Amino acid sequence: MRFPFALSAKIAGHIIKHKLRKTPKFAMVLQLEPLHTCNLTCTGCGRIREYSTNLKDMVPLEKCLAVADECEAPMVSICGGEPLIYPKIEELVAGLLQQGRIIYICTNGVFMRKKMRDYLAAVYSPAMEAKLQELLNAELVTAKEAEVIRKSDAAARQKVVIRPSQWMYWNVHVDGLEFTHDLIVEREGVFKECVLAIKMAKILGYQTATNTTVYKETDVQELEDMFGFLSSLNVDGHTISPGYEYDAAKKDMVKRLGKQPEDFFLTRKMTRQKFARIQEWGEKFTIFGTPVYQEFLAGKRELTCTAWAIPTYNIKGWKAPCYLMTDGHYDGFQEMLTKVQWDKYGVVDGVARDPRCENCMVHCGYDPSGALGTNYQRGDNWKNFKYNFGAKPKPFTATAALTQRAFNGVTIGKGHLAEAKAAINSPRAAMNGAQAAFSRKAEPHDHSHASGGTANGGCGTGDTTQRDELLAKIAEGKKT
Repeated sequence: MRFPFALSAKIAGHIIKHKLRKTPKFAMVLQLEPLHTCNLTCTGCGRIREYSTNLKDMVPLEKCLAVADECEAPMVSICGGEPLIYPKIEELVAGLLQQGRIIYICTNGVFMRKKMRDYLAAVYSPAMEAKLQELLNAELVTAKEAEVIRKSDAAARQKVVIRPSQWMYWNVHVDGLEFTHDLIVEREGVFKECVLAIKMAKILGYQTATNTTVYKETDVQELEDMFGFLSSLNVDGHTISPGYEYDAAKKDMVKRLGKQPEDFFLTRKMTRQKFARIQEWGEKFTIFGTPVYQEFLAGKRELTCTAWAIPTYNIKGWKAPCYLMTDGHYDGFQEMLTKVQWDKYGVVDGVARDPRCENCMVHCGYDPSGALGTNYQRGDNWKNFKYNFGAKPKPFTATAALTQRAFNGVTIGKGHLAEAKAAINSPRAAMNGAQAAFSRKAEPHDHSHASGGTANGGCGTGDTTQRDELLAKIAEGKKT
C-alpha cells in the first residue's frame, strides 16, 4: 500500500462518520503549535515574527491534550516554532498516542538525533548492540555518545522518550537540495543534519516524512532530484505545497531582508506552472494528500478552500480563519466554527472573496477539499481511494551521481555564505559585496567534489547568528 492501511482507514472512517452524521464542518488535522520559539530564522516563515518566541509563552501540556480532544481530529501535526524545543514534547507525543491520534512532528531536523539518542538510552540492552554499532559505522552517533547510551543511568531509563510507532512520523522540513535548503533556513549545514537524522530514524524503525514549500525561484528539476534522493533514503512520504505571501512573512521579507515578496512567493499562475508535473510526481514518489488536490495544483480544476478542516491552535487560542491568515483567536473550537464568516474567504470561480486569498493554493486550505468532495466530480472518490490504498512507489536507487547533486552547497565549499566568508578574508571582496549572502541565485555548481561528513560548526548547537555575524563583518569591511 502507498500508505499504512491502519492510518488510511482511520482517516477514511473519520470522514465517513461525519458524512453520515451530516456534520457541516469538522476537523481532519489539528495544527498544534505549543510554542513559537525556534532555533532557525527561515526566509518565508512568519511564525517567529507574528507571535512571541519567549519560552515562557507556551501552551501547557494539559491544554494541548485537551484541544486535541476537543476538536477530535484523527491526526495532529505538532509544529511551531520548533516543537522539539517544547520542554514537554515527549509527554505530548505520548499523550496524543494514548488518545489514538496519528502524529506528525514537524521539525527542522536539528534536534532529532538528540531525541533519538534519548530513546536509545532509555531502552538500551546488550541485544541492541548490533543496532548501535550500525549507527556508529554510519557515523550517526559518536563513540562518546554510544558510551553514554550504553552506560545510561536510572534517570535516563525512566525518562519519557519519543519511541518508534506506526502512528507517528518525524516530518522533516526540506525545501530543496543542500544549497537551496540551507539558504532558505538561513544556516549552512542544516540540510546535512536533516539527512543524517533521517538515516538514523530509518535504522531505528521510525516512520519519516518530509515537508516542502515551493517558491518562485524553486527549480522544478531540483524538486525531482530532491524527491529522488529522499526516496533513496526510504523516506515514507512527502507533503509539498506552494509558498504563499501571507502578511507576517511579507513584512519580514521587506523589513529584515530587504526583499520584495513578489520576488519570492508564487502567484496562482506561477503555482500551476511549477506544479504542472505534480501528478507524475505522485506516481513516482509517495506524495501525501489526494490526487484531486494534485489536479488543482496543476490547474486542471478548481477547489473551494476548507481551512476549517485543518484548524490551528496556539498560545493565543484557536487561530482564524486559517493557518496563515490571522483575523482573530477563539477560546473554543466550536465557537470558532460558528463565529467565523467562512464565506468571506477563499477563491470561488476564479474570484477572490478576500484579496489576501487571491494567490493561495496551499495544502492546509485545499487538500482537505479534495478528500471531502467540496467540488465533487464524478470518479473523485474512486480516484482518492485508488491513490491512497494503491501500491507504494518503489524507492529510488541511491547513486553517487544523485548524492553529488544533493550535496551541492556547503559540502563542496559552495554554500550560500561562501562569498561572505571569502569577503571576510579579502578586503577587496568585502568592498565588492557578497552577493550569495543576499541572493537566492546560485552559480552553476561543480559536482566533482566528494560529499559526506558533518558540517563545520555543527548545526545542532541551535546557534542562529552565523549569517548575521558574517554580514555584519562585511558591512564593517565596507566602512574601512
